[in-house]
Amino acid sequence: MELSDIDLTAAAAYVEAVPHEWFSYLRTNAPVWWHEETDGPGFWCVTKYDDCVAVNREYDTFSSAQKATFIWELPDEAIEQQKLMMLNMDPPLHTRYRRLVNKGFTPRTISALEEKIHRTADDIIDAVIEKGEADFVTDIAAELPLVVIAELLGVPQEDRHNMFDWSNRMIGRLDSEYAEGDTTLAMDDPEFTTQAAMELYAYASDLYAKKRLDPHEDLMSVLTQVEVEGDKLSELELELFFLLLTVAGNETTRNLISGAMFTFFQNPDQWAKLRDDRSLMAKAVEEMLRYVTPVMNFRRQTTRPTELRGQKIGADEKVVFFHISGNRDEDIFENPQEFDISRSPNPHMAFGGGGPHFCLGANLARMEIRVMFEHLLDRIPDLHQDGDLQRLQSSFINGYKHLPIAFPPAQPVRR
Repeated sequence: MELSDIDLTAAAAYVEAVPHEWFSYLRTNAPVWWHEETDGPGFWCVTKYDDCVAVNREYDTFSSAQKATFIWELPDEAIEQQKLMMLNMDPPLHTRYRRLVNKGFTPRTISALEEKIHRTADDIIDAVIEKGEADFVTDIAAELPLVVIAELLGVPQEDRHNMFDWSNRMIGRLDSEYAEGDTTLAMDDPEFTTQAAMELYAYASDLYAKKRLDPHEDLMSVLTQVEVEGDKLSELELELFFLLLTVAGNETTRNLISGAMFTFFQNPDQWAKLRDDRSLMAKAVEEMLRYVTPVMNFRRQTTRPTELRGQKIGADEKVVFFHISGNRDEDIFENPQEFDISRSPNPHMAFGGGGPHFCLGANLARMEIRVMFEHLLDRIPDLHQDGDLQRLQSSFINGYKHLPIAFPPAQPVRR
């Protein structure tokens, strides 16, 4: 292998599987490497765990706000709008906004959702258990985070599949299944992804109007009342909050649960181990997060000259750090390519590796993953893959579209 063989921006390279051999080569031979781009300025590719953590934490050198956090390029007007989204802010503004959204993710709020999550997991399995077959992604993995994020945000449950559709069309922009057959459309093309965003914004605007007239305890009601430095959030800021929480709240957990199930199919000894010893569940959840890593990378822009592993990086240069690589770093994890549900310690960076951008919904995601797998082990422990896996064509999300499964039919428990 040579560096010229590697193109981490090529979405098609992720369709069969994540190209872990590329990341292994980079960690060993070029851990901080200048990656040329066909449709961009090029970027510094950061693949070692410690460097990824440093780039994520050192916001004063590596900015989220300057050019937003996506690996692809956005036009200037889109960047200005993206700067209103918390994901694309730097402290101290990011800190102030995060405090607002924290209201929906307190330990008390998350704990109160657990009973609902258990009931929902049973309902999801009830919907397929008599048939003895299902698409694990769309019928099982996607449903739980959709129900939960709708509950958290105050979205009527009958509307939750709109959220699934909007996030698929925005995140799966290069996949023909979600891009309506045209993979030539770009993220900023007003005829495709912007249309999905506009539909979401219109829905959010209507929802916020209803919350102002009839507020409840949900997060959307709270956000209509809060202030930042004495100012109410603007309509666009509210809509961007809704977009961020819609995508982050269902896309990541859905793909984690799907990817973890596929990984168990590839490692049946680990499924048997967890089935026989449920005390391993907490460690198993952390290993699922490490091994799958749904969000594969984030972009930063340097604010000043700096240096990483002897590479001099200039000001205003693009730097992309790869969580998916950091979580397989041989210097941090013993036998990192192995899926081991008893792994300990497991300091994975699936949630960002700490710092101001540590994932707000980390504890909620952990709970959803744990509960879903508890119910799968209780009710359909003998499930198996029953068709070809279909992966998302994306260089950003480690995504799963379809995973056919089969299992012995049984009776529902809640209907």
